[in-house]
Amino acid sequence: MAAKKILMLTGDFTEDYETMVPFQALQMVGHTVHAACPGKKAGQQVRTAVHDFEGDQTYSEKPGHNFTLNADFAELRVEEYDALVIPGGRAPEYLRLDPAVLAVVRHFAAADKPIAAICHGAQLLAAAGVLSGRLCSAYPACAPEVRAAGGSYAEIPVDQAQVDGNLVTAPAWPAHPVWLAKFLQVLGTRIEA
Repeated sequence: MAAKKILMLTGDFTEDYETMVPFQALQMVGHTVHAACPGKKAGQQVRTAVHDFEGDQTYSEKPGHNFTLNADFAELRVEEYDALVIPGGRAPEYLRLDPAVLAVVRHFAAADKPIAAICHGAQLLAAAGVLSGRLCSAYPACAPEVRAAGGSYAEIPVDQAQVDGNLVTAPAWPAHPVWLAKFLQVLGTRIEA
């Protein structure tokens, strides 16, 4: 397996599990993962939030960890990356307002490079205009945005994932095992026992 270079777009109040787990798991299997946030440099941190499903009408939010970035957003050369990961949480809500972030997402979509988005990560895909004609899962509250962007919303269980070509999406962190496994398949990563 050739190791891949993967970019993770993150920001303050990104969902803790959806940031930490893929960041560590993708490195565990031998890939290089660079986590970057607009306006921040390697060594700086973003605050995360823990979103949980506790029987309310929507998820609850609690403070998460401080996540240390390992790449400078301003110095990214996206053509050097093989794939993109977009965690959910509240970060995509404001990241989608940044033209440079949208340009990054559009690069990966136009180059048909693997993209993994989970939960509210679909907000970035919708804002970047890369969902037209695509099947995309997300946190259910994002379904109207997926549809408004010309995509079809995949209503799947919270612990499942959807693949549409190079796009791997899931509703929320309970889907990590399936979401990451499908993303690794799209990346061409083989894990042998």
